Amino acid sequence: MTTKPMTKTQLIAALAEATGSDKASAKRCLEALSEIVTKEVAGGGAVVLPGLGKFMCRDRPERMVRNPATGEQFKKPADRVVKVVIAKALKDVINN
Repeated sequence: MTTKPMTKTQLIAALAEATGSDKASAKRCLEALSEIVTKEVAGGGAVVLPGLGKFMCRDRPERMVRNPATGEQFKKPADRVVKVVIAKALKDVINN
């Protein structure tokens, strides 16, 4: 059941069709949403997209990691990563 993921162009076309607007408006909306989520998460906040999930920034502590090619262990500095928690509504749709 492997299918290719929807491209940005396909997403914009589907969004325009679903909202009854033109593709240029749909593209601006998608880019604005992406910018808003990026700014909020980069600032340490979280964004909930109802029915889809929650995007948040998480701090990871300094830790020991291993290079799989050489087996060498080294200390990786602390960093931040984006975490996405999928909404229960989306999980329910997928599993039914």
